[in-house]
Amino acid sequence: MANQVNKNDAITSREVDFAQWYTDVCRKAELMDYTNVKGFIDYLPYGYAIWEEIENFCNRKFKAKGAQNVYLPMVIPQSLFAREKEHVEGFAPECLVATIGGGEQLTDPLIIRPTSEILFSELFKKQVKSYRDLPKMYNQWCSVVRWEKTTRPFLRGSEFLWQEGHCLFENEAEARKNAMEFLDIYDSIGTELLAIPFVKGQKTEHEKFAGAVATYSIEALMPDGKALQSGTSHYLGTGFAKAADITYLGRDQKLATPHQTSWGVSTRLLGAVIMVHGDDNGLVLPPAVAPIQVVIVPIRGDKVPAVMEKCVKIKAELEKLGIRVKLDDSDKTPGWKFAEWEMKGVPLRIEVGPRDLEQGNLAIAKRYNGEKDIVPVDAIEQIPEILKEIQKGMYLKAKEFLDAHITTANSWEELKAILDKGGYARVLWHDDTELEMKVKEYTNGGTARCMPFNEKLYGDTCPLDGKPADHVVYFAKAY
Repeated sequence: MANQVNKNDAITSREVDFAQWYTDVCRKAELMDYTNVKGFIDYLPYGYAIWEEIENFCNRKFKAKGAQNVYLPMVIPQSLFAREKEHVEGFAPECLVATIGGGEQLTDPLIIRPTSEILFSELFKKQVKSYRDLPKMYNQWCSVVRWEKTTRPFLRGSEFLWQEGHCLFENEAEARKNAMEFLDIYDSIGTELLAIPFVKGQKTEHEKFAGAVATYSIEALMPDGKALQSGTSHYLGTGFAKAADITYLGRDQKLATPHQTSWGVSTRLLGAVIMVHGDDNGLVLPPAVAPIQVVIVPIRGDKVPAVMEKCVKIKAELEKLGIRVKLDDSDKTPGWKFAEWEMKGVPLRIEVGPRDLEQGNLAIAKRYNGEKDIVPVDAIEQIPEILKEIQKGMYLKAKEFLDAHITTANSWEELKAILDKGGYARVLWHDDTELEMKVKEYTNGGTARCMPFNEKLYGDTCPLDGKPADHVVYFAKAY
């Protein structure tokens, strides 16, 4: 396997300054730009196109499960928001509040939505009167505002894009099933689209969503050893419904309270793709999510008409195969084009030059590992299979990194050493919020990411306090 040894001078090396490397890639690859308000960014066409691929993927999966897309207002009256006390305690410090409208002081200030449980509850209250009206499965694509002190493009913004699903069911079993089904969909975003292996599990009591009965999450591990919560699904029980006074006539002709779920992913997934796969030359995009899967670069196309004619033909053939393809017929030099499309992470580059045509060959270069091959001109039909191989190779590379950075901790000292180095510390656990806070303090910021579903107990006691263990938990420092 070839290695990417060349270095784009416009990008800080990951080894020198990972945070600056990330910012450089976001800007140089033209994914986003900063605005005049901290934490609010411009999503540029190339970055937004990646988000659209995620959106399209999710919509297909969501609708197959029966979810319907809606759109609700971006403002919540403060009086309405205050009804759910636990919810307010979780979000109040992060809220942006409008107090003036039309030049007049508002008697009931409006909160710019940090999430929409309250609004959906109000809608459900009007729509659900009988068990025949259930289940309700709604999803909306929108932006939310959380007034973050520390911001970073895509990963943590004062405003960010996301989808939020909100559902009502007759009973707990149906609701919990829904929460798990959509968590599985989120996991499939990693396996099928982003080439990112997630750790999937339940949040601890301390880390769960404010007001939820249970929170489930997918967690990704970044190259610097920090975890990134990449999606969550919540079983909310009946708390929000009771606060909103949502009742319906049950099958037994008695009033009942519905069980509620919510689930969401955000543009944080873009940040995960950038960090998991990127290198010192810029983005490295998995073919499934790449806005441009193949770029064709003519060599001396302006001098040799046959070269450009062949490039146009190849482009048309690839489009017929359903491939997202770009023909770079600009007047820039081939070297400049190579660097530009490497920066943007295009998975596969096809080079067509006079000598290639004479010999009946094409040169193809794979972005993720730098491999370059000479193939026959008629190998165009093999491109879809090559893209699948690239997708698989990127996933396996990321999975190998993840597996190598999960380490069992059998003491406080081992726990701290693992988190200082970077990666997941695997610990036998009993859900104890006080102990969890001690871990955070002792490890300088380590938090419980989740209790993985596929982890079995490998001992009897928690090594941190000697009490009986009933879970395995992964700790890590996180974004």
